[in-house]
Amino acid sequence: MTTAAFFAKIRTYAELSGEAEQAWASLLRPRHYRKDENFVQAGTVPTTFAFVVEGLLCQHYVGRGGDLVIKYFFPENRIGASVSATMLREPSLFTITAIENSHVLEYDFAAFKALVYTYPDIAAFYIAYMERHWIIEKEPVEIAFRHDDAMQRYLDFIRKEPHLHKRLKQHHIAAWLGITPE
Repeated sequence: MTTAAFFAKIRTYAELSGEAEQAWASLLRPRHYRKDENFVQAGTVPTTFAFVVEGLLCQHYVGRGGDLVIKYFFPENRIGASVSATMLREPSLFTITAIENSHVLEYDFAAFKALVYTYPDIAAFYIAYMERHWIIEKEPVEIAFRHDDAMQRYLDFIRKEPHLHKRLKQHHIAAWLGITPE
């Protein structure tokens, strides 16, 4: 599995020196997850992140009433992880499952963090990635869940993710939006 798609995506956040790219490339391990296979199991301490080359991962947990609650989808060109649990070295509250056969490039988070401290360009990537996905993208979603009704959240999801919603089953979309499939 080539790293070209991985580094093309990384460069949308920050330029990397050849040395930094080579150091990060040495951490990448290709993996394949079959549909319904877990990348992260709730209750375990995750140690790796996964860049989705092909396929689709879903981060989820089971709610108090036994209902599926989806936190996030990781399609191609996204980095999937139970981030807080990995950073804190604590058991994950979430399971991350392949909902399609998926090819990923995994890397050890602790080794990656060592690169962040060694290479300023990898640190620049890390900051830009976190800002975009953990602040800029996340804030409107959090507001919508408090303010918008289910229909508006559904319409916004289709508008923002026109290709992704076609790949999902109705129960996946409902579990992400916090509504019933009906």
